[in-house]
Amino acid sequence: MSNPNNLIKIRHSTEHVLMQAMVRLYGMDKFYMAMGPATDDGFYFDFEPLQDLKVSEEDFPKIEAEMQKVINENQPIIRKEVNLAEAKKIFSYNPYKTEWLDSITNRGEKIILYINGDNELVDLCAGPHAKSTGEIKAFKLLSVAGAYWHGSEKNKMLTRIYGTAFESKEELEKYLWKIEETQRRDHRKLGKELDLFTFSELVGSGFPLYTPKGSFLRRTVNDYVESTQAQQGYTQVWTPQVAKAKLFQISGHYDKYKDSMFRVVSNYSDEEFFLKPMNCPQHTQIYASQPRSYRDLPLRYTDFAMLYRDEKPGELNGLARVRAFSQDDCHIFCREDQVDAEVDIALSMIKTIMDTFGLKYRYRLSTRDPEHQEKYIGDPKQWDKVEKWAVEIMKRNQIDYFDGPGEAAFYAPKMDLMATDALGREWQLSTVQIDYFMPERFKLEYTDQEGKKTRPIMLHRAIIGSPERFLMILIEHYAGAFPVWLSPLQAKIIPITDAQHGYANQVLAKLKEQGIRVEIDDRSEKMQAKIRDAQMEKIPYMLIIGAKEVGTDSCVCSTSMISVRQRDGQDLGALNVDSFLAKIKEQITTKSLNLIK
Repeated sequence: MSNPNNLIKIRHSTEHVLMQAMVRLYGMDKFYMAMGPATDDGFYFDFEPLQDLKVSEEDFPKIEAEMQKVINENQPIIRKEVNLAEAKKIFSYNPYKTEWLDSITNRGEKIILYINGDNELVDLCAGPHAKSTGEIKAFKLLSVAGAYWHGSEKNKMLTRIYGTAFESKEELEKYLWKIEETQRRDHRKLGKELDLFTFSELVGSGFPLYTPKGSFLRRTVNDYVESTQAQQGYTQVWTPQVAKAKLFQISGHYDKYKDSMFRVVSNYSDEEFFLKPMNCPQHTQIYASQPRSYRDLPLRYTDFAMLYRDEKPGELNGLARVRAFSQDDCHIFCREDQVDAEVDIALSMIKTIMDTFGLKYRYRLSTRDPEHQEKYIGDPKQWDKVEKWAVEIMKRNQIDYFDGPGEAAFYAPKMDLMATDALGREWQLSTVQIDYFMPERFKLEYTDQEGKKTRPIMLHRAIIGSPERFLMILIEHYAGAFPVWLSPLQAKIIPITDAQHGYANQVLAKLKEQGIRVEIDDRSEKMQAKIRDAQMEKIPYMLIIGAKEVGTDSCVCSTSMISVRQRDGQDLGALNVDSFLAKIKEQITTKSLNLIK
């Protein structure tokens, strides 16, 4: 395991070695050095090309070779403090460095230089750095991109080179594998190849359009969540996608999220309306629609209605960040003495569903930022109570968790599930929140056992969160090879010649009668091409039918045979049709993550 502090030094030093190599290759007069920090994944270097200099990924081998020469020279990296006059003299040729100097001076910070070798490279930098270039053991340049100076479109576009460095070649190779695997699993790439979803400029950025296969996936996931929670007495509601601004003003969302909400204009009213960015305010109004008694509680409302948020164009990312989405939302209105039981039920359902999808996870206890109490509404003492309560719930359920200061919602702390995918990346999915403040703001009431008006507690709960984002995670987690129960197409029948088409269609009819999602590939292509195409589509099973499988039978009966191959290339050989049906139906019923063994 790398030492994080040492890794930062190595990566920062590697970025300086990159600059030094470029000076050797191109000359100091061919570019202005701008900036180049170390990052969590590596480093980058921004520069302004001068004259006719153009650097592309094709240039990486020669740049890396020159970098390796600098590393092999084991040059010392010297730290030096200088005054403003001396620094301005050194960097008089570079407008970016002189701007940095003015910024450093205004902040009252020290001016620090780092020098490689015998003054071969002098750069303005706060560090930290390795003691010498020889400490760099493994590095790689990754890509070239454009980047605005200070990230502002008002400034000049610079060239940015991304790279990474590690303390060993083994760690570097593992990281490069992860990059390659991430690209292979990219849901945007697979979504197109598997025909799951698309985007249209005419519809608008961030508004996904689901194909029949993608819509099936989305619906199947939602139906599974809904059937699971329906067994626990949860009831589904449906709320409009537009609401008056006043609703969000009362809930507190207006002040917090107005800039990311879509405003709706009415031709017949001067009132302000918005597309709803969340469901909880509307659910309070269903609760408030009639008198409630303690005997009525808990009330559990689930909602899959669409939500809308006006995300910035640069932040949109396939299904990971969209403008139109839904949530497997649930809001539970209950008495205080019912909270523990309701949260336990929710946590149990979450575990069941995460286990079904094969996702490992841990919990984050998302609490207030103690240095910015102004971000949160409500009584701080109430916050103290709920945060302590959440810890007790975690311990009672024997849940491993870590603290997340500053990650709370503005109205309540959260118990957030952080799921880990096949590449080890964490995603926040499920959440459970104990909320005293929304019922207070909307003046919600129930009549208690003594006939007194009492505020209910509102629990916010989601299991998969946004189905859009969850589909992104599943696509990348499974690399498009979904479990059989979730696969839009579960089997493809492949007759070897036209002579087997009649028998193949009988097999097709029999499987469809049993609810199997199956198609027949009757194209005049060779068998191997059909198998390859089915594997590219990630279809779990290919049912090959040739003269041997048909035999002397003219129709499909209990002893009829098929030759079964799996998408992973495994040949299961000849199987009785009924035997195959029994095996695949068991996989579907149990929601197995594995193929037939």
